[in-house]
Amino acid sequence: MLIMLIRSALLYGLVMFSLRMMGKRQVGQLQPAELVIAIMISDVATIPMQNTGLPIFSGIVPISVLLIAELLISYISLKNRRLRVAFSGSPSVMIHKGVIDEKEMERQRFNVDDLLEELRVLGYPDVSKIEYAILETGGQISVIPKSAENAVTLGDLQIKKRQTVLPYILISDGEVDETELTRAGKKRAWLDKQLKTRHIQGYKEVFLASLNGDEELFIQTKQKRKRGGK
Repeated sequence: MLIMLIRSALLYGLVMFSLRMMGKRQVGQLQPAELVIAIMISDVATIPMQNTGLPIFSGIVPISVLLIAELLISYISLKNRRLRVAFSGSPSVMIHKGVIDEKEMERQRFNVDDLLEELRVLGYPDVSKIEYAILETGGQISVIPKSAENAVTLGDLQIKKRQTVLPYILISDGEVDETELTRAGKKRAWLDKQLKTRHIQGYKEVFLASLNGDEELFIQTKQKRKRGGK
């Protein structure tokens, strides 16, 4: 038992040292290569902990090799952009100039609900106010609001504003949300009229339709795809 405790303490210290050497990041901010190394180090460390018949070096050596590999990858990535992109990937623009990029969302396996959830967490419940939304290599989303949203705030002018209302998502990927329509106090006839005034033939043509607290209706139609997947 004493030997097991000593081995566990030594391996624990080595794993903690390895993770500290990888830099101060949260788990969700790890690059793909860093996440792989972290998982492998934790798995390798458990083997000599559980099996006291194995020499402790059977855990120390592979952990040291993985740590050296991570440090080398990090150093090479700093010096070479192509390798940095190969190991860590590149940011993906999910919203470009106020328009949601459906193709990029499919490539990143992001649906509308995922995107809206991430934007709400960041404090941007209304997608119509966003100029750019970028999915960073660490998995976080960065938002650049439209220029009008960066103007002098009401707080700066000491003007009181009514409480912000969470936008109603009336249509998501061609499907009407009856619950949201009711919550907004609107009828299907009103929604049909709004689509008709924008020369939209039906709900299936709409990728996203949201109504904010100022009764501003934001509609983005689905992007037409050329035959052959081009």
